[in-house]
Amino acid sequence: MSKSNFSRRKFIGTSLLTGAGLGLAPQFSFASSAKKASDSSINLGFIGVGRQAMGLLNRFMALPEIEVLAAADVYEVKRERFIQRVKKNYADRGTSAPDLKVYEDYQDLLANPEIDAVVIATPDHWHAKIAIDACKAKKDIYLEKPLTFTIVEGQELVKAVRENSIVLAVGSMQRSAVNFQTAVAHVQKGKLGNLKQVLAHVGENPFPKPYDLPKETVPAGLNWEMWTGPLPNISYNPELDPPISLNPEENEKYWGAWRWYEETGGGLMTDWGAHMIDVAQWGMGMDRNGPVEIIPPAGDKPLIYKYANGLELWITAFDEGRQGVKFIGEKGWIKVSRGNYDSSIPELALEDKPENFNYDQHYIDFVESINRRKDPIVPVEIGHSSCSTCTLGNIAHQLGRPLKWDPVAQNFGDDYEANTKLHYVYQHGISLT
Repeated sequence: MSKSNFSRRKFIGTSLLTGAGLGLAPQFSFASSAKKASDSSINLGFIGVGRQAMGLLNRFMALPEIEVLAAADVYEVKRERFIQRVKKNYADRGTSAPDLKVYEDYQDLLANPEIDAVVIATPDHWHAKIAIDACKAKKDIYLEKPLTFTIVEGQELVKAVRENSIVLAVGSMQRSAVNFQTAVAHVQKGKLGNLKQVLAHVGENPFPKPYDLPKETVPAGLNWEMWTGPLPNISYNPELDPPISLNPEENEKYWGAWRWYEETGGGLMTDWGAHMIDVAQWGMGMDRNGPVEIIPPAGDKPLIYKYANGLELWITAFDEGRQGVKFIGEKGWIKVSRGNYDSSIPELALEDKPENFNYDQHYIDFVESINRRKDPIVPVEIGHSSCSTCTLGNIAHQLGRPLKWDPVAQNFGDDYEANTKLHYVYQHGISLT
């Protein structure tokens, strides 16, 4: 390992910074949680078992402390696939699978007293409600990014996590990769001199569009009313919950398209912004904080976030156009993306090979956080501030005008129109809390 690297444990000791980038973040007590620190094994349940969950299943089942016992999903065939995948994983270990439980309703999984923790990998509009209910059920949580669908949902989830002494880890796994950690450490230690500007590329045409998929017949085994949940009525289209087959085996051919529509997701602004804007704010020392002004794209200018310290974050492509982050300082730059790291300053070069830029430690950290009753590398407050910043960009774009934001009060001041975009009215008798 090169002299530019450092141990992950040392890094975590300095990475949970306050919004100003100075001093350690407050630590929280988890003593009242149902999961005891003396018990190292963790019984895990999955809520949402689509394409993303299948990858997470492999990650978590590779850890010796994990026992996967249950899953919930609104699509029967995906519950059946889950059983097959788990049994195969146990068989590959040379052991028999436990008596697996699968449910259509996630509430039944949360009521299972054997479950210690849950992995939530549903569409975004269900994240907050399910996670808050999991907090009340005293289950620790690994929650996929972006944290929530709306900013108010994030505010309520932060409260639920802390009031119930829950370990909640956010799936912003880039924070556990050595290339991203090294880039941020160099920036925060002033190796670039004073920062001048930060660029984050989340993808072309990043903003969500109005829902326009044609209505199709709901397939047998899919509870579409349960899928839509709190949303206003959305007609079914297979692109929203991609079909699969077990015989012959045929998995999802594409990611769920709910990501791309403003009624059901946040576009690339939240889908990839929850990764790249997250890293940008991390390096800027703006965790648990946020911008004070958001300027939508106009002419040749992209979406721009302005911060109280004078820094600007531009959401724009750079160099080869790979999704990533570029920190630009007085002395030079560092750019970092999936599997890549580069700097204009030779002594900041990273000698680690790209294959070492993996995310295994992110899942290990979640297990350690549960057993040690500590905050994970990406706790709920950081997930909320990163997600909120992504959502603010969507709101500014939707309204088509600059917005002033108070990152402490977490509102738009006396801007009534903008404040109405902080949440939506839940439908079908569902309440957030």
